[in-house]
Amino acid sequence: MNKKTVAVTAFALFSLFFGAGNLILPPLLGFKSGNLWWLVALGFTLSAVLIPILGILAHAKIQGTMFDFAKKVSPAFSLVYCYIVYAISIALPSPRTASVTHEMAIQPNWDSSSLVTSIIYFALVYVFVVNRSKILDVVGKFLTPGILIVLVLIIGVAVFSLDFNFGDSLFKNSFTAGVLEGYQTFDAIGAVVVGGVIIISINLKDKKASYAAKKELIAKAGWFAGLGLFLIYAGLILTGSLFGDAFDPEINRTSLLSGISQKTWGNTASLLLSILVSLACFTTAVGIVTGTADFIRGRFNNSRQAYMFTAIVGCVMGVLMGQFNVGYIIAVALPALMFIYPITIVLILLNVLPEKWASPTVFRWVVVVTILFSIPDFLGSIGWGESISGITQWIPLSQAHMGWVLPALVVFAIANLTLKASRA
Repeated sequence: MNKKTVAVTAFALFSLFFGAGNLILPPLLGFKSGNLWWLVALGFTLSAVLIPILGILAHAKIQGTMFDFAKKVSPAFSLVYCYIVYAISIALPSPRTASVTHEMAIQPNWDSSSLVTSIIYFALVYVFVVNRSKILDVVGKFLTPGILIVLVLIIGVAVFSLDFNFGDSLFKNSFTAGVLEGYQTFDAIGAVVVGGVIIISINLKDKKASYAAKKELIAKAGWFAGLGLFLIYAGLILTGSLFGDAFDPEINRTSLLSGISQKTWGNTASLLLSILVSLACFTTAVGIVTGTADFIRGRFNNSRQAYMFTAIVGCVMGVLMGQFNVGYIIAVALPALMFIYPITIVLILLNVLPEKWASPTVFRWVVVVTILFSIPDFLGSIGWGESISGITQWIPLSQAHMGWVLPALVVFAIANLTLKASRA
């Protein structure tokens, strides 16, 4: 695999992860983090960059489909997991793209309701999903570079023209705040979903490539893509922290991003960023609905009716949820993410590990324990924290909403020691 192939694959991975919705998350994190912006950036990098890239590396090792990712637990569990991931995808990140488009591009310029925006938006999404137009592929090649250029200009002006005067962090635990906000990128889930697409694309491009060559290609491209994501996210978080006293403390995510772009490069840059983000949001929504419809069609013997029905359901769900503001959708997403994200992280890590440490038995034990210890975090995220406080006070890291971490590690060690002893 030559350097050009690695570069093209790295940029493709970067584009797949660098969704428009992700842009609105880092600036507000920085805005609230003050002098601890670097600690928030580390937490955000862990869940929004490192884990997703490890997910791509896991796919490089498996070189299969999304179903293969969890089948070591059991085929039935893997199927349920796939359905849950796709259901979450069309119910939350897909509608959020319409909400971001309304708040950044429509609301500032026209007196139109978010319901009208979401109806028109997902009517167009449905047309593109049904026709599978190649226009999006052509447009998509220019969107990410365009957004990157605008962002680099914004970050550059902020970093080189503003004084590094930071306020105090508003977070109780800055690192944890970064980790949990990284959940909202949906990128770990995205890695599980799109990793298989990357494998298929490489196979179609070079059918003679060996397993080792493809693994090396994806690994190199993954780390380069991860470096790019880290630099942009860290830059946006730092930029947000530099504007800590320039906006209303209650400002929302989309308004902050628009405000920063306006203060650094004026109305032209703000308008350009809004247009680019809106187009990128649209391609993301089309990709999510198309991917979900493809999955359902595959489960029903390549039925065209199943594809059409899923596309309709995905777009109707988009209209219903997309009319709400971004902050509301993010809040609604939190309980689902507190439950599914730990499972996804554990599956990624186990698939990356050598086979001798990640047998089907280890998979089952660790995943079951992760599910059990994710339940208190899930209940806490829906307001039942007080009623289970007697339990959570005994779970390490539960106050940081990561009570599953140590139990999963302990069970991983016990399972491996037990299996090793049984073989001796």
